[in-house]
Amino acid sequence: MQQKTPMNDILSQIAILSFDDQVYIADIVNHRINEQRRNQLANRINEAETNYAAGNVTAGTAEDLFAALDDD
Repeated sequence: MQQKTPMNDILSQIAILSFDDQVYIADIVNHRINEQRRNQLANRINEAETNYAAGNVTAGTAEDLFAALDDD
């Protein structure tokens, strides 16, 4: 017997709602996802800036990158 997952329970409950309520929930979820992506990007930018300030980055062309990889 297949056990229901919490995700299926949530989707079943949403399906009961009116179309307008379903659209409203979708909007809320999309806004939250976008906010999480912005936060992840901001964290990645901070990490990159920290690495740059610490001198943990190198500059060059794609050819330079591949040459450095070949040297390893």
